[in-house]
Amino acid sequence: MNEVIPGSDNLIQRRHPREYLSVRDKFRLLWPYVKRNFAAQLSGIWFIVVYLALFQVLVLRLPLVFAGMIALGIFTVALGLMFFMEGLRLGLMPLGEIIGSVLPARTKMAWILLFAFLLGIGATFAEPAIAVWNAAGSNVSAVDAPLLYSLLNDFSGQLVAAVGVGVGLAVLLGILRFFYAWPLKALAVPGVLGLLVVSVVYSRIPILNDVLGLAWDCGAVTTGPVTVPLVLALGIGVCRVVTSGSGSGTHSGFGIVTLASLFPILAVLLLAGMHYVKDDYYGGANYVVTDRSERPVAGATVHQAVAEPQYESLVEADLQRYLHSGSLPDHFRVSYSGGTANLIDGQLVLREVSIVLTKPRPDDVPMLAEDTWDPNTSLADALATAAVDALRAIVPLCLFLFVVLKLLRQPVDEDNDLGVGISFSLIGMALFGLGIALGLTPLGGQLGANIPVAFAEIVPWGGEYLHAPMLSETVGKCLAIGFAFFLGYGATLAEPALNALGTTVEQITAGSFRKRLLMQSVAFGVGVGIAAGIAKITFALSLMSLLAPAYCAVLVLTLISPNNFVNFGWDSAGVTTGPITVPLVLAMGLGVGANVPGVSDGFGILALASVGPILSVLSVGLYTQHQQRNEDLDPPTDTIVVSHLDNLEPNA
Repeated sequence: MNEVIPGSDNLIQRRHPREYLSVRDKFRLLWPYVKRNFAAQLSGIWFIVVYLALFQVLVLRLPLVFAGMIALGIFTVALGLMFFMEGLRLGLMPLGEIIGSVLPARTKMAWILLFAFLLGIGATFAEPAIAVWNAAGSNVSAVDAPLLYSLLNDFSGQLVAAVGVGVGLAVLLGILRFFYAWPLKALAVPGVLGLLVVSVVYSRIPILNDVLGLAWDCGAVTTGPVTVPLVLALGIGVCRVVTSGSGSGTHSGFGIVTLASLFPILAVLLLAGMHYVKDDYYGGANYVVTDRSERPVAGATVHQAVAEPQYESLVEADLQRYLHSGSLPDHFRVSYSGGTANLIDGQLVLREVSIVLTKPRPDDVPMLAEDTWDPNTSLADALATAAVDALRAIVPLCLFLFVVLKLLRQPVDEDNDLGVGISFSLIGMALFGLGIALGLTPLGGQLGANIPVAFAEIVPWGGEYLHAPMLSETVGKCLAIGFAFFLGYGATLAEPALNALGTTVEQITAGSFRKRLLMQSVAFGVGVGIAAGIAKITFALSLMSLLAPAYCAVLVLTLISPNNFVNFGWDSAGVTTGPITVPLVLAMGLGVGANVPGVSDGFGILALASVGPILSVLSVGLYTQHQQRNEDLDPPTDTIVVSHLDNLEPNA
C-alpha cells in the first residue's frame, strides 16, 4: 500500500508493507460462503438420495451395493454443482446478459437470429445431463431395439448434434416471437400437434417405435442449468429493446424454455427416420461395424438372434439332500410334462404328471449389466475423462461468446470475475461428471434394477441368484408405481428452482395463483408423470397410449387458458428436469426396463414427468381463475367478509 505525502515541489511516496492473510484467516472468510453454497446444492439432492436408499434397504430388503463409493459420488456431485453454478453466475451468465442487451441495439435481425441459433447449439453441448446418454447407450439391447441402440452408440455424435440444432432453432424462433409478440399458444399448439402426428406414425413401425421414448426424453434433457439461463439472458435482453416503453413485455420472458424442449424432439425423430430409410442401423442391410458395435449373426434377423435360456446341471448332492431331508434345491424353476389336467371345484388338478426342477444360470436372468459401473475403474482415469468432457463443453461456448463480444466491440468490465467464473465452471462440470459416474448412475441403476423384485423373480443388482418376488404381480407393480409417485413429488418440492418460479408466478398473477399452490401443483404433476412412466414399463404399455391423451388434454387446456397462465404453465415442466433428476430417473428407468420381460428400454419417464406438471398447473390455473371470477361476482355480505378476514395470510 502506498501513502502519498505532499512535498515542496514533488510528491513523496512511502511504501507500506503489504498485509497478508494467513491460511486460517482465509478459511474463516471463505467458509461461510462455501458452506452456504454447498448446503444449497445438498438441499436439492438429499431427499432423492435418502429416499432411494431407504426404499431399497427397508422396503425391498436388499443391501445397497457399493454404498461407500456411491456416497463419495453424491458428495462429488454436490461439490461439482456448487462450483458449476457459481461459475455460471460469475462467468457465463454475465457474458450472456451483456450480449443480450447489446446485440439487438447494434446489429440487424439476421445476425441476432444467427447468434441465437449458435448459442442454442453451444449451450446444448455444455449441458451436464447430456453425458448420461453414454451410460444409457450401454444398457440398450441391440437385438431388442436395433435403431435405438445405433442412435445411442453408433450415431451418438449425430444425436447430440441433432438435439443442439433443435435447441438452436427453438431459440431462433423464440427471438422472433419476442420481436413480433406472438402468443406462446400460437407456436406450442401446432408444434405439439405435429409431434404427436409424427409419433403416432412412428408407433406403427416397430423399429421406429423404439426411439419414441428417447426422442421425447430429449426435450427434458436439454432444459438444464446451462441452456435455460443463457437463453433467458438473451431473451430478456431482446425483450427490453423490443418492448421498451410499450409495457407489453410483462410475460415475454416465459415460453422460450417450452420451445427449447419441443424442437429437440422433432430433430431426434427426423434423425431416426433418416437412418431408418438409409437402413444403416444395427442389423440393417447397410450397417457398418464401429468400435462400439458388433456385427449381427449372418443371415439372422434381429429377433432371431435371441439366445435360448441356459441351465446349470443339478448334481448328486442335490438329489441326496432331497431324499434325506425333503428340501428342494436353492433357486430352482419348476416345469411339468405329460399327464392330464382337470378343473375340479375351482382348482387345476394335474395327474400322472412329471415334475422337473431346473436351476437357471444367474447370467441368463435379465438384470442391469455390471458395465453400468466397474468398481475397479481408476478414479484418476475417470476424473481425466470427466475433465476432457468439461473442456470440450465449456471452452467452445466461452470462445464463441468472447468472439461475439469482440465483433460487437463491446468491452468487458475488468472488475468482472469472468476468469474465475469460467474456471469454476470447468472444475464444477468435471467434478459433476465424475460424481455421476461414481454415484448417481450406480444408485439409480441399482434401485431401478431391483424394483422388479417386488413383483418378479429376478437376480438383484450385483447379486448371483434369483430372488423370489415379494408380493403378487399386481400388488408389487402398484408398490413400484407408488414409490415412483412419491419420488417425483418429494424431489420436485426440494428443487430450488421451483421456489423461484413460484415467487415469480405469484407476482405476475397479483396473488391469484399462490406460490404454495403452484409448487404443490407442479410436484403433484411430476409425481403422476413419473408414476405413469413406471407403469408404462412394468405393464409393458406403449408410450403413445399415455403421452398422446395427456398432450391432447394439455392442448385443450392451453386453448381455453389465458396467455400468462399458458406461459408459466408450459415452462413449469423445465423446473422438473434438473441435473440431478435427469441422470437418476433415466438410470432408474433403464434399470427397471432391463428386468421386465417384453420391454426393450426404460425411456419415456422424463417425457411423462414433463407433461404432468403442465397438465396440473393449467388445470389448477383455470380453477383459481373460476374461483376468482365467482368471488368478484358475488355481492359481499358481513358474514363473507368476516370469513375472508379470518383466512387471510399475513402477507396477503
